Amino acid sequence: MPSKKALIRRPSPRLAEGLVTHIERTPVDADLALAQWEAYAEALRAHGWETLEVEPADDCPDAVFVEDAAVVFRNVALIARPGAESRRGETAGVEEAVARLGASVNWVWEPGTLDGGDILKIGDTIYVGRGGRTNAAGVRQLRAAFEPLGARVVAVPVSKVLHLKSAVTALPDGTVVGHPPLVDTPSLFPRFLPVPEESGAHVVLLGGSKLLMAASAPKTAELFTDLGFEPVVVDISEFEKLEGCVTCLSVRLRELYA
Repeated sequence: MPSKKALIRRPSPRLAEGLVTHIERTPVDADLALAQWEAYAEALRAHGWETLEVEPADDCPDAVFVEDAAVVFRNVALIARPGAESRRGETAGVEEAVARLGASVNWVWEPGTLDGGDILKIGDTIYVGRGGRTNAAGVRQLRAAFEPLGARVVAVPVSKVLHLKSAVTALPDGTVVGHPPLVDTPSLFPRFLPVPEESGAHVVLLGGSKLLMAASAPKTAELFTDLGFEPVVVDISEFEKLEGCVTCLSVRLRELYA
């Protein structure tokens, strides 16, 4: 049976100090962010996911974006080495959490850098964004970790957004969705569906036809509904101010056999 576990991490009190790269900084309401995070976690649980809290990292403003700290394929976890040096303290707690779940643990080593937000898995294909946060050495180490397990690793240029999954994610049938002005090379994907809003490019597959997505993309939600999917909408406005999206607030573990 596939597992439905999701690692989540409570926002740091210093969340408002989180990094911004491609957008202008705007004030973040920490209390509202916490309420939004709790609603996000509840949405996962309401659709059959077991949420597991990683130890908080209150000194790391971006630690709530827990997806960046690890990549999991089958039963192997690759602990990231974030491209932003200020984020490297986030990985220890995530490493402990995945090890406790029985995953085999590997690491990205210097000079490699890799952020989990640069990884899009579709079946056995792993797309990896090569851009601001993930470098060529990180891509090579990702290949070394997962190709022996049957993965096909495809590097994708990323220059217009923070991470690959800031630009594209995928629907349950494998169709890649993205907002065209932010996608470097749509032709790299066998099937690409343009969406009308930036945050419409971000979906978490909850199971069946259900898609977790941000409230800031109502036109895209309508498009997905027309295509027979079921959007489950959450407001993550405070995290979007820090270039966050629905994917980066959890690590979904679908293939653990431990």
